[in-house]
Amino acid sequence: MNNLDGQVASITELDDELVMQYLLQNPDFFIRNARSVEQMHVPHPVKGSISLVEWQLGRQRHQIAQLEEEITLLMEQATINETLFARLIELQTNLAAASSLQDMLNRLQRWGRGFGLLGANVRLFNESWRIGAPSDFTHLGLSRSAFEALRIQRLGDKHHFLGSLNGPELLLVLPQARQVGSVALSLLGENGELGMLIFSSRDPQHYQPGMGTVMLNQLARMLPGLLSRWIERI
Repeated sequence: MNNLDGQVASITELDDELVMQYLLQNPDFFIRNARSVEQMHVPHPVKGSISLVEWQLGRQRHQIAQLEEEITLLMEQATINETLFARLIELQTNLAAASSLQDMLNRLQRWGRGFGLLGANVRLFNESWRIGAPSDFTHLGLSRSAFEALRIQRLGDKHHFLGSLNGPELLLVLPQARQVGSVALSLLGENGELGMLIFSSRDPQHYQPGMGTVMLNQLARMLPGLLSRWIERI
């Protein structure tokens, strides 16, 4: 094999990895070959081909645009979170000032409707609270065993469910509600053993799986202590 054949064989054996290794090991390659680099062209889906320099500038502009979009989204989310937590603090203060359990539930309901929701309801497991007769709040009670099938089907090992419930499920957790399109359901208690908080909307798309649950987490942690002011835990 002569020298020319050897050179041809070496060229045909080159692949992306070898080229990349060479460039990494020779960082001054583009400086040493600046004139040639300016004449190089790469395929482009719209323009047919563009210079290597233009291609690199285009990549950088695209990356900058992506970063700007991400920063904008983060700022928008921060603004939303700030608004939500301000409302949460306002709600906590408002509920703590309630003169009775019914007053507290009414305040919670008004707060939920302030977001354009159908309602905000609390259901408590009979096994965890003393709400049986002669209590005036037996309507808040729900058998944990009756809820178990819904919990397994909709929540699994999670504490929150966001989405739509079918007719029998709605009748179980919100027997008085009408025209409910979607709900945000959060279990109360460290192990979900105390009951649930339910926000409901007429819009079937208002609550959907994958939505954030930061606000729901805070409310679910806050409510048991407030409820204990008016109802005895078992």
